[in-house]
Amino acid sequence: MERKQIVKEYSNEDITVIWKPKTCIHSKKCWKGLLQVFNPQNRPWVNMDGASTARIKKQVDACPSGALIYVNKHEDKEKNSTTTNGKLAEGNHVTLIDMKENGPLIVHGNLEIKDTKGNTVTHSNKTALCRCGASSNKPLCDGSHAKVDFKAN
Repeated sequence: MERKQIVKEYSNEDITVIWKPKTCIHSKKCWKGLLQVFNPQNRPWVNMDGASTARIKKQVDACPSGALIYVNKHEDKEKNSTTTNGKLAEGNHVTLIDMKENGPLIVHGNLEIKDTKGNTVTHSNKTALCRCGASSNKPLCDGSHAKVDFKAN
Protein backbone atom coordinates (compact mmCIF):
# COMPACT_ATOMS: atom_id res chain seq x y z
CA MET A 1 0.00 0.00 0.00
CA GLU A 2 1.33 3.43 -0.93
CA ARG A 3 1.89 5.90 1.94
CA LYS A 4 0.38 9.32 1.35
CA GLN A 5 2.96 12.09 1.55
CA ILE A 6 2.10 15.47 3.09
CA VAL A 7 2.20 18.23 0.48
CA LYS A 8 1.63 21.96 0.65
CA GLU A 9 0.48 23.92 -2.39
CA TYR A 10 0.93 27.61 -3.16
CA SER A 11 -0.53 29.20 -6.29
CA ASN A 12 -0.53 32.33 -8.40
CA GLU A 13 -2.37 32.86 -11.70
CA ASP A 14 0.13 30.78 -13.70
CA ILE A 15 1.57 27.98 -11.55
CA THR A 16 1.12 25.98 -8.40
CA VAL A 17 4.27 25.36 -6.37
CA ILE A 18 4.15 22.09 -4.48
CA TRP A 19 6.33 21.51 -1.41
CA LYS A 20 6.87 18.02 0.00
CA PRO A 21 8.31 18.61 3.51
CA LYS A 22 9.49 15.03 4.07
CA THR A 23 11.55 15.20 0.86
CA CYS A 24 13.21 18.53 1.76
CA ILE A 25 16.93 18.33 2.63
CA HIS A 26 17.01 21.91 3.95
CA SER A 27 19.76 23.03 1.60
CA LYS A 28 18.43 26.60 1.95
CA LYS A 29 18.80 27.20 -1.81
CA CYS A 30 15.17 28.25 -2.16
CA TRP A 31 15.20 31.04 0.39
CA LYS A 32 18.81 32.09 -0.07
CA GLY A 33 18.11 32.50 -3.77
CA LEU A 34 14.67 34.13 -3.59
CA LEU A 35 13.84 35.31 -0.06
CA GLN A 36 10.95 37.49 -1.24
CA VAL A 37 9.11 34.28 -2.21
CA PHE A 38 10.58 31.56 0.04
CA ASN A 39 10.96 32.92 3.58
CA PRO A 40 11.02 30.41 6.46
CA GLN A 41 10.38 33.27 8.93
CA ASN A 42 6.91 33.91 7.44
CA ARG A 43 3.67 31.92 7.64
CA PRO A 44 2.88 30.75 5.08
CA TRP A 45 6.54 30.53 4.12
CA VAL A 46 5.83 30.79 0.36
CA ASN A 47 4.65 34.15 -1.04
CA MET A 48 3.68 33.62 -4.67
CA ASP A 49 3.33 37.40 -5.17
CA GLY A 50 6.99 38.03 -4.24
CA ALA A 51 8.44 37.56 -7.75
CA SER A 52 7.51 36.87 -11.35
CA THR A 53 6.36 33.40 -12.35
CA ALA A 54 9.49 32.96 -14.47
CA ARG A 55 11.73 33.79 -11.51
CA ILE A 56 9.82 31.44 -9.19
CA LYS A 57 10.13 28.62 -11.76
CA LYS A 58 13.87 29.21 -12.02
CA GLN A 59 14.28 29.02 -8.24
CA VAL A 60 12.13 25.90 -7.94
CA ASP A 61 14.21 24.26 -10.67
CA ALA A 62 17.27 24.85 -8.45
CA CYS A 63 15.82 22.73 -5.62
CA PRO A 64 18.34 19.89 -5.22
CA SER A 65 15.98 17.38 -3.62
CA GLY A 66 12.82 17.77 -5.68
CA ALA A 67 10.92 18.82 -2.55
CA LEU A 68 9.78 21.88 -4.51
CA ILE A 69 8.13 21.36 -7.88
CA TYR A 70 5.68 23.39 -9.91
CA VAL A 71 2.76 22.63 -12.17
CA ASN A 72 1.67 24.99 -14.93
CA LYS A 73 -2.01 25.83 -14.48
CA HIS A 74 -2.68 26.56 -18.15
CA GLU A 75 -1.57 23.18 -19.49
CA ASP A 76 -4.08 20.41 -19.86
CA LYS A 77 -4.52 18.17 -16.82
CA GLU A 78 -3.21 15.04 -18.60
CA LYS A 79 0.09 16.75 -19.36
CA ASN A 80 0.31 18.15 -15.81
CA SER A 81 -0.07 14.69 -14.34
CA THR A 82 3.24 13.64 -15.90
CA THR A 83 5.08 16.96 -15.72
CA THR A 84 7.25 18.37 -12.96
CA ASN A 85 9.21 21.58 -13.20
CA GLY A 86 8.00 22.00 -16.77
CA LYS A 87 9.82 18.85 -17.95
CA LEU A 88 8.27 15.53 -18.84
CA ALA A 89 9.46 12.71 -16.63
CA GLU A 90 10.14 10.13 -19.33
CA GLY A 91 10.42 6.45 -18.47
CA ASN A 92 12.89 5.31 -21.14
CA HIS A 93 16.09 7.15 -20.35
CA VAL A 94 19.22 6.75 -18.31
CA THR A 95 18.81 7.55 -14.63
CA LEU A 96 21.39 10.03 -13.36
CA ILE A 97 22.72 9.76 -9.80
CA ASP A 98 24.58 12.87 -8.72
CA MET A 99 26.84 12.49 -5.67
CA LYS A 100 26.93 15.77 -3.78
CA GLU A 101 30.21 16.49 -2.02
CA ASN A 102 29.76 15.39 1.61
CA GLY A 103 26.02 15.22 1.01
CA PRO A 104 23.22 13.09 -0.41
CA LEU A 105 22.85 11.13 -3.61
CA ILE A 106 20.52 13.04 -5.93
CA VAL A 107 18.63 10.65 -8.20
CA HIS A 108 17.18 12.28 -11.33
CA GLY A 109 14.23 10.33 -12.68
CA ASN A 110 11.19 8.41 -11.51
CA LEU A 111 11.57 6.14 -8.48
CA GLU A 112 9.45 3.79 -6.45
CA ILE A 113 10.91 3.19 -3.01
CA LYS A 114 9.61 0.19 -1.08
CA ASP A 115 10.20 0.15 2.69
CA THR A 116 10.74 -2.93 4.87
CA LYS A 117 6.98 -3.17 5.51
CA GLY A 118 6.21 -3.28 1.80
CA ASN A 119 4.89 0.30 1.58
CA THR A 120 5.76 2.04 -1.68
CA VAL A 121 6.37 5.75 -2.14
CA THR A 122 6.72 7.21 -5.63
CA HIS A 123 9.11 10.09 -6.34
CA SER A 124 9.59 11.90 -9.63
CA ASN A 125 12.13 14.27 -11.11
CA LYS A 126 14.67 14.54 -8.24
CA THR A 127 15.06 12.55 -5.03
CA ALA A 128 17.76 13.06 -2.40
CA LEU A 129 18.87 9.79 -0.79
CA CYS A 130 20.78 9.74 2.50
CA ARG A 131 24.44 8.78 2.19
CA CYS A 132 25.62 9.56 5.73
CA GLY A 133 23.25 7.31 7.68
CA ALA A 134 22.15 10.09 10.07
CA SER A 135 18.83 11.01 8.42
CA SER A 136 15.71 10.55 10.52
CA ASN A 137 13.77 10.15 7.26
CA LYS A 138 15.73 7.28 5.67
CA PRO A 139 16.18 6.47 2.88
CA LEU A 140 15.58 10.15 2.12
CA CYS A 141 18.05 12.83 3.12
CA ASP A 142 16.88 15.35 5.73
CA GLY A 143 20.03 17.47 5.80
CA SER A 144 21.57 15.67 8.80
CA HIS A 145 24.87 15.27 6.93
CA ALA A 146 25.63 18.89 7.76
CA LYS A 147 24.89 18.41 11.48
CA VAL A 148 27.11 15.32 11.78
CA ASP A 149 29.86 16.86 9.59
CA PHE A 150 29.69 13.94 7.15
CA LYS A 151 32.76 13.57 4.95
CA ALA A 152 32.47 11.29 1.93
CA ASN A 153 35.37 9.02 1.02
